[in-house]
Amino acid sequence: MSPTVEGPTHASAQVQAAYSYCEAVTGSQARNFAYGIRLLPTDKRQAMSALYAFSRRVDDIGDGALAPAAKLTRLEETRALLGRIRAEEIDEDDTDPVAVALAHAAQRFPIPLGGLDELIDGVLMDVRGETYETWDDLKAYCRCVAGAIGRLSLGVFGTAPGAPDSARAAEYADTLGLALQLTNILRDVREDAANGRTYLPAEDLAKFGCSEGFHGDRAPAGSDFAGLVHHEVRRARVLFAEGYRLLPMLDRRSGACVAAMAGIYRRLLDRIEREPEAVLRGRVSLPTHEKAYVAVRGLSGLDARTISRQSTRRRA
Repeated sequence: MSPTVEGPTHASAQVQAAYSYCEAVTGSQARNFAYGIRLLPTDKRQAMSALYAFSRRVDDIGDGALAPAAKLTRLEETRALLGRIRAEEIDEDDTDPVAVALAHAAQRFPIPLGGLDELIDGVLMDVRGETYETWDDLKAYCRCVAGAIGRLSLGVFGTAPGAPDSARAAEYADTLGLALQLTNILRDVREDAANGRTYLPAEDLAKFGCSEGFHGDRAPAGSDFAGLVHHEVRRARVLFAEGYRLLPMLDRRSGACVAAMAGIYRRLLDRIEREPEAVLRGRVSLPTHEKAYVAVRGLSGLDARTISRQSTRRRA
């Protein structure tokens, strides 16, 4: 996959306004994501903002206060809009700025829009209240809501010319998405419980005495909550290690963006591992100075070079 822009490079005033709207949504709703994509050139940053704004719309339907039947209708309407975008039926003066921006981005870059269908499928699982008995069950959900986003993002990033093993780039992007989503699930355990959702596999909850769920700032009586968290952290670390093999395949600025976003979540994972019950007291986050340090590491290419050396040793 080449990083070359394949579609139109010129953007009209209407399209630029649509991109500006998407960037405003991204900046206000997804600080970690917005922090990472600041490292991209303008065209890629705009495309990523369009992807985020559409994805956010889908997520907001799933998380909103509508009745389940109304959510199902709204999600199918959003899928129909995606079909119009795919068919290039969105005019630049359309009143929906997210559709305008995403339609332009999809002409500009080889974005696999089917990934957004997968996201809708994942949110439909939420609306239907699905739970997950095993890690394999949860992994299928995570591939829809996060692995697909990794593959969509790769459509914008492309791979660097001559990058070794680049045929596996989409696989690594998918795996990195799983790592980020599992970190999110750990971070949001209490918030999700308050919304009536449980994502961690039922067999893991039972193994560590947490089947009754999480409804306060303390772990269930008699449970090994720390053991549960450490079990899931180890699983996430394996996914990060595999997904990070994507970094040497990207150009410098795309690699910096991915390294920054993934690095922020990996440090969140470190904090959760050190103090598991913190996730029951509130949302764990990183201070701005620590995010800046992660971004500098990404721009320096340090993470990409480290992963490249490790990959070379594995092939030797």
